[in-house]
Amino acid sequence: MRQAAFLHFKFARGTSGMRQKPKLFGADYSVYVRAARLTLHEKGVDYDLVPVDVFAVAGPPSSYLARQPFGRIPALEHDGFNLYETGAITRYIDAAFNGPSLQPATPKQCARMNQIISIADGYIYSNLVWGMYVELVSKPLRGEPSDEARVAIARSKAPVCLEALSDLMDDEPWLAGEALTLADLHVAPMMDYFLTVPEGRELLEQYTGLSAWWQRIAERPSMQYTKPTT
Repeated sequence: MRQAAFLHFKFARGTSGMRQKPKLFGADYSVYVRAARLTLHEKGVDYDLVPVDVFAVAGPPSSYLARQPFGRIPALEHDGFNLYETGAITRYIDAAFNGPSLQPATPKQCARMNQIISIADGYIYSNLVWGMYVELVSKPLRGEPSDEARVAIARSKAPVCLEALSDLMDDEPWLAGEALTLADLHVAPMMDYFLTVPEGRELLEQYTGLSAWWQRIAERPSMQYTKPTT
């Protein structure tokens, strides 16, 4: 019993003596909220997910806009510290809590991690998630027509995105090297949506290393626990 209490104290304390359970604001369907949740899970951090509906008819609630003036998710509150923007949140979580480091130690590997995160934000999200998943899976489920022009653009860009990731892996087991990093946790939620598109898995199978990476990360408990429910 005493050992369990000690472990709970160590778990909640983090690296800086901070004991407050973090609050993550957002919706579980968001790839960016999921990236933050994956980071929390990989670090072994207990937290509360506070629902925020940014697609409400009236828009995000005013209480949330006070946290995030642009109305995007996620936002984080921890020990009186408020933060938004996913990259800032995941890097903070990695630095503030005990657990395995999720950022490489060397400048080159760290730069590679940041490069892949930037690629995900700039190209993968718009094409593989919005251009493919939303248009070919999400919209049809809602009875809405797909934007064929947008799909055509995304189809032309999807192989470019996958090939870029494959090339940057350079035969390593993880996207930015030999260890799991924030790059993997950033890309994985986007890839999960993309692979619900019928042609998504066929495209991924053309990249052996990237396919093996997906099998590796998809089996992690953090990925299973954070699967969207809505």
